[in-house]
Amino acid sequence: MITRLLVANRAEIASRVFRTCRQLGIATVAVHSDADADLPYVAEADTAVRLPGHAPAETYLRADLIVDAARRAGADAIHPGYGFLSENADFARAVIDAGLIWVGPAPEAIEQMGSKIGAKTLMRAAGVPVLEAPEQPTEADLPLIVKASAGGGGRGMRIVRTLAELDGEIAIARSEAASAFGDGTVFVEPYVERGRHVEVQVVGTPAGALVFGERDCSLQRRHQKVVEEAPAPALPQPTREALHAAARAAAEAIDYRGAGTVEFLYDEAADRFYFLEMNTRLQVEHPVTEAVHGVDLVALQVAVAEGETPVVEAGGPGSGSTHGHAIEVRLYAEDPAADYQPQSGALTTFEIPGTSGEEPGVRVDTGFASGTAVSTFYDAMLAKVVVHAPTRAAAARQLAGVLKRARIHGLVTNRDQLVSVLTDPEFLAGRVSTAFLADRAPEPTTLIDAPLAAALAIAERAGAARTVQRRLPVAWRNVVSQPQTTTFALGAEEVTAVWLGGRDGYACDDVAVLAASPTAVTLARDGVATTYDCAVTGLPGRETVDVDAPTGHVRLVRVPRFLDPADQVATGSLLAPMPGSVVQVLVEQGAEVSAGQPVVVLEAMKMQHTITAPADGVVSELACQAGVQVASGEVLAVVS
Repeated sequence: MITRLLVANRAEIASRVFRTCRQLGIATVAVHSDADADLPYVAEADTAVRLPGHAPAETYLRADLIVDAARRAGADAIHPGYGFLSENADFARAVIDAGLIWVGPAPEAIEQMGSKIGAKTLMRAAGVPVLEAPEQPTEADLPLIVKASAGGGGRGMRIVRTLAELDGEIAIARSEAASAFGDGTVFVEPYVERGRHVEVQVVGTPAGALVFGERDCSLQRRHQKVVEEAPAPALPQPTREALHAAARAAAEAIDYRGAGTVEFLYDEAADRFYFLEMNTRLQVEHPVTEAVHGVDLVALQVAVAEGETPVVEAGGPGSGSTHGHAIEVRLYAEDPAADYQPQSGALTTFEIPGTSGEEPGVRVDTGFASGTAVSTFYDAMLAKVVVHAPTRAAAARQLAGVLKRARIHGLVTNRDQLVSVLTDPEFLAGRVSTAFLADRAPEPTTLIDAPLAAALAIAERAGAARTVQRRLPVAWRNVVSQPQTTTFALGAEEVTAVWLGGRDGYACDDVAVLAASPTAVTLARDGVATTYDCAVTGLPGRETVDVDAPTGHVRLVRVPRFLDPADQVATGSLLAPMPGSVVQVLVEQGAEVSAGQPVVVLEAMKMQHTITAPADGVVSELACQAGVQVASGEVLAVVS
């Protein structure tokens, strides 16, 4: 029996495993990098061990440090979570060789499925259909996709639409794969443009593989999942049963033990599916399966690791029957309107309804809280928000409502895009594919009266902070010559609020101000009253205002009346879009470049981002070199 378990991971997955351990009476141990020292999961554990450093390579990817931490903390078992070392056979062996219980499959099974190339050979022999890769690609084989053999999550994965791009995309994929997984091996296969990503949950036991239904994970950006649901919608029953049988055959072909997921690409037009890979670990999206099947997959992992054989009762969990529908969304710190650019920094407010279990059917798995920081060293996922309801439509509506009521300040997130997806008629009709998000450009949130609400909240805040003449009305003027104007930056645009203030209150064209305070402003337009919650931060004249309304959220940054010359940058400057590490500098100072030509490659949050020349010109300044860390907004180069 396991008595004390260490989770070799961080943030929400660590918290998730700790939750089950508490229910089972198992003591818990957290490990954390210096960047993660203040995250909630560290305090949730019974004991915690510091891994000195920040980057994954010096912390969560150090098997020796993690095994030593387990020894020092008195743990007798290690759960790997997902990502990092969760599918590393050498790590599994190190845990076992140290006399600890490994809560995962045998190292041999990890090795067999760890190489996507080798796994395809195994599955072909087991009778599981696979996509056949062309030996010498031609124009007829396009589009193609380059994939990392040793990992997933969108790293080391590139779509190729012309043969001329192939070598360059292979090189980038190899670099990403080597950085993320320590193995730069990649392979090429046909790319199904509008296929569906359907995966089957299995739990291998000494008596065979249990199948816990399927999930649809088709809604993706950059080949990373964003929305997952169970069961998969609009799937023919014979196809569903064939998927389950193929997954069972895949698991039993390698005598698999523990929780694992067999992933398939489903070609809906042809009603055919193909094996993609098997993840020999718990998946991020496992909560939707737990919800509709009434199981705790972590508890099953622990049971199998302890040598038990879970029993499936007729009609009960694992019997194939499902109850209702569950949808999960991944809340990311990223900007969908800027090609999903990752965001880092402090979450000044992070409040999601249902986090404490107070809303029926709602589950929130998160590794962050108000005041915590999102670093550049790890994945940009903030939380998984899950709703389980009697029907798919009910789950989508409730989940959209939960997201609308969330309060997330300090960083740009994909929250509004998720709401848009959950209310999209095509999604609600079950017409989903891996191209769903690519076919829909993100629409910026526009709250027509948000700038006015922000301006009045700033005015009220200034009035409350006065130490003299406190009885004078806010914004009062002895001689009124013109309205007040407050200008804000909203992304790349500027918006201006025009208003008057004085002893008779606030006056604005077309809008009635019913109430105003530093934290909330109620406005009426056409007789319809709306309250805008306003969180004002920053110094006077340079305030940032997070405005939340029932229809969404916007973050407004006040534009100062007079610009500091020190804040100006030269025309043609290439700025770092986020904090990160410079991987490559592709040009030399003085070189001639053309518009769109790659100049610098930046790595942040496990992904590489190419910074290109804004116009034809000459590189007149080169302010960075490979290996250096840069801050967001830092000048990398200047093209004159």
